[in-house]
Amino acid sequence: MTLDKQLSILSNHHRRRVLLALVDTGPQTTPTGSTAMVETDGGDQPQTIAMWHIHLPKLADHGFVDWDRETQRVRKGPQFDEIEPLLTVLSENHDILPVSGIPD
Repeated sequence: MTLDKQLSILSNHHRRRVLLALVDTGPQTTPTGSTAMVETDGGDQPQTIAMWHIHLPKLADHGFVDWDRETQRVRKGPQFDEIEPLLTVLSENHDILPVSGIPD
């Protein structure tokens, strides 16, 4: 996968957070709850809807995650190793990068 495609995937802070969480930890439970919101062009929409219908499918389609909808678990996918070096750079340099959405 080209760097441009990887950067496109990482252009959304919700997808970055999912992938960065998988670098440091194991499987994650997908975000749920009515208090978590995501900004969209049409206003706010529950983050769960955006995660389920936009972000997690996109990550799964590229093979970066394996997503089990029933258990709401996300694991590293078969192509995760392709994007992990870029995620490591972002993680190690989060304090100097002008990028929002990179957890401390």
